[in-house]
Amino acid sequence: MAIASNAPFSEWKQTFADPRLRTAIVDRVTFNAYIVETGTGSYRFAQSQKKQRRR
Repeated sequence: MAIASNAPFSEWKQTFADPRLRTAIVDRVTFNAYIVETGTGSYRFAQSQKKQRRR
């Protein structure tokens, strides 16, 4: 299973307001997992911004 997010774990409190739920989700998602951090920038967003600037 792969899960992608533009937000680091430290910002998940904005998505999952309940601390117990957030802890349970992070615990289950990260147990025996490989976490690959690629940055928080969005390639698609950057490309759409470039297209808009050309117009």
